[in-house]
Amino acid sequence: MPDAQANAPATDWPDSHWLASTEPPAAFAPLAGETRAEVAIVGAGYAGLNAALELAEGHGIQAVVLDAGQPGWGASGRNGGFCCKGGARLSAAQIASRLGEGAAGEWAAFERAAIERVRDNLARYGIDADSGPEGELQLAHNQRAATRLRAETGPGGAQWLEPPALAERGLKGRFHGGLLSPTGFPLHPMKYAQGLVRAAEVAGVRLHGDSRVTAVAREGAGWRLATARGHVLARRVLWATNGYSDEAMLPWLAGRILPLVSAIMVTSPLSEAEREAQGWTSQIMAYDSRRVLHYFRLLPCGRFLFGGRGSASSASRAQAAFASVLRAEFEALFPAWAGVASERYWSGHVCLTGSRAPWCAEVPGHDGLFAALGWHGNGVAAASEGGRRIAPALAGGANCAPALAQHRPGRVVPPLLRPLALRAGMALARLADGPIGR
Repeated sequence: MPDAQANAPATDWPDSHWLASTEPPAAFAPLAGETRAEVAIVGAGYAGLNAALELAEGHGIQAVVLDAGQPGWGASGRNGGFCCKGGARLSAAQIASRLGEGAAGEWAAFERAAIERVRDNLARYGIDADSGPEGELQLAHNQRAATRLRAETGPGGAQWLEPPALAERGLKGRFHGGLLSPTGFPLHPMKYAQGLVRAAEVAGVRLHGDSRVTAVAREGAGWRLATARGHVLARRVLWATNGYSDEAMLPWLAGRILPLVSAIMVTSPLSEAEREAQGWTSQIMAYDSRRVLHYFRLLPCGRFLFGGRGSASSASRAQAAFASVLRAEFEALFPAWAGVASERYWSGHVCLTGSRAPWCAEVPGHDGLFAALGWHGNGVAAASEGGRRIAPALAGGANCAPALAQHRPGRVVPPLLRPLALRAGMALARLADGPIGR
């Protein structure tokens, strides 16, 4: 995929709050020469690292993992840190209509298991990822959304809160109520990724940074992957590059995925008086009901993280323009903080698919070549569990991913038309969402 971020140098980490608030990430040497492996994994993010760990711990297979940057360089090291349900842009009714009631129930169980997978990883590998309070809040951006969300109260313990009740809990903003789910928790995404990297090293996984795959070819009963300095010959391959996937390397994906830019700003530390002035003092993770959504949370250090989607390009000029848009939207929703400085701003790719769900399956017509991607902006939990579920197939067994994630994605839009389609789609979605903060 021709993109400034996708082709950035391996040493060019985004200047994120996460990078500034943890130890410098480990740098792994590029692949050099020729090596063989039972399994090669392309992408050292949550999906790839969890797949590698499952292979090592459950099947005795030490995979070779290649990353174009360094482990955690992509979305896994720069997301908002929401460990929550999600991964698909489909309701239970839509899943049932497509694949049956059983598939809807299976997906709901997968979402719950995915959150517990992250919790287990943190405990099992001794990862201190600054985990926050339990629960996730979806805030209604208008009365119509409030009516819809109010009707969802009950399942899974979800609780509807009117604006006064939100304010009492330290969640005051320009919203029309909110649906509080007891499931999920926030974390420091880069600390989580670094913890997985350390665990993978201990498990004997062979990690290589600065190793962008430049060619993929069938060879004998396996696959040959070429990088600038070396080759891997593997019996099976997992493609786990999500929004940074190079469709030229895996042409079957072309047009079936839709990378979208998501951006985050983090404020300077808020004083207690500033937090009280706005009425937002809780550290619970939250997002609004807009199609072009915003997601936000108060960090343990007292800074406020505010993210949003809506840019069709990660080029520097487009990102400079979107930084201004995101700041204006932040001030519209939290007017008491209009004078608070933005300390950092960065962006990255989320990945949508033509099925509106993740895809964890073997690539049609490519025996032994698998993909695990398309987390729709909720990959902390879903990608972690997705990597674990597809690992048995990489070991020669059954694919344990849910039926929804094995459903082939159709084509969304040809790659050449993608920028125009994204701009048009975002404009229409913003129009449908209406004014911000009213």
